[in-house]
Amino acid sequence: MQSRPEWSHWAETLRRFKLDGLASWLFEAGAPLTILGAQALYIGQPFFGGKGLGSFAQMLEEDEEVQAFARYLRGEDS
Repeated sequence: MQSRPEWSHWAETLRRFKLDGLASWLFEAGAPLTILGAQALYIGQPFFGGKGLGSFAQMLEEDEEVQAFARYLRGEDS
């Protein structure tokens, strides 16, 4: 289970760029593809750097976590 402080930071970044609604929808609609997204982030991590990508990729590997984060983005889960 990812820590809520990371979720808060990710949600804040998405909201700043007005991408929270789109991201929430993509997390739900693209649920079967999140594993591929996680693998792409692992591969790209050395090029883009940052431990944030690794923890985001870990979240994408867990279907329940992805759905919980989508609810968090919509404000349904605090």
